[in-house]
Amino acid sequence: MTDRTRLSAFITTYNNGRTLTACLQSIRWADEVIVLDSFSTDDTLAIAQRHGARIIQHEFMGYGPQKQMALAATCYDWVLLLDADEALSPDLQTEIRQLLQNGPGADGYEIPRQEQMFWRMYNPATRMNHYLRLFDKRKGGIDDMPIHAAPKVQGDIARLKAPMYHYGETDIHTKVDKINAYSTGLVVDKLKKHRWGIPFIMVLYPPLFFIRSYLFKRNFLNGWAGFINSVIAAFYVFLKYAKLYEHRQFAKHGTRLLPDDAPPLPDYPSRSEDHS
Repeated sequence: MTDRTRLSAFITTYNNGRTLTACLQSIRWADEVIVLDSFSTDDTLAIAQRHGARIIQHEFMGYGPQKQMALAATCYDWVLLLDADEALSPDLQTEIRQLLQNGPGADGYEIPRQEQMFWRMYNPATRMNHYLRLFDKRKGGIDDMPIHAAPKVQGDIARLKAPMYHYGETDIHTKVDKINAYSTGLVVDKLKKHRWGIPFIMVLYPPLFFIRSYLFKRNFLNGWAGFINSVIAAFYVFLKYAKLYEHRQFAKHGTRLLPDDAPPLPDYPSRSEDHS
C-alpha cells in the first residue's frame, strides 16, 4: 500500500464508553486512528488505548474547532471522520478498502447513515441522509458550525453505497435532550450572524418538516418509531426559532413585562444584551 492510499481515521470523544468499542472495531484496519478526547471521566480512554488509537486530550472548543484539531493531527492525506456513536457496516469497510486500494476517483465521498431509531434500526428503504466523511484533506477541512460541524471539500464529491450505523438516539429521552442542546447552540450561532428569523416560521415550518420527514423521507416505513421521530424532528425545528424569538424578546423587554412588585431573578437577560 502506498502513502497515497493510506488512511487516517479521526474521532472526537467525551464519555463515549458505551459506543466507542463498536466504532473503533469497525476501523481497526485503518493505518492510523486519532482520538481527540475532552477529558472523559468514564472508560473512553481505556477503550481507545486497547484499540491502539493515538490519544490527544484538549478541552472542548466547540464541535467545529474540536474536529478541525483532530483532523490537523492526522498523518495521511486521505482521512475518515467518524463520530464516537457511529460504526462502519462490514460492507462499507470492504467498499472503502477497495476504493483506497484502487485509488480514489473523487476528492471526497458521502456515506449513507442508517440510524438506530429508539427500539429499532431504520428500515433500509427509508431515505437516509448522506454525510461527507471520507475525503482528501488537501482539498478541504471542517467548517466552523457550532453544532453540526462537517467537512467541506473543494472538488469532486461521489457517494458510497454501503451505510454506516448511527447509535446516537437509542431512546426518546436521549433524542429530546439532544435537540434541546442543539437548538440552544444554533441560536448562539444565529445571534453571532445577526439573524433573527421570522416568528411565523414557528407556525409554518414545523408541520412542513413533519410531512417531509414522515412521508418524503419514508419514515412511515419505521412504524410508530418513525412517527415519533418525525414529530420530535418537527419540534426541533420549532425549538430553534422559538428560542431565537425568546432571546429577542428578553433583549427587547428585559423584565418590564413582569409585575412591578415581582423581584427579577439575577440571570434574566436585559435590554443591554440586544445584539441587533
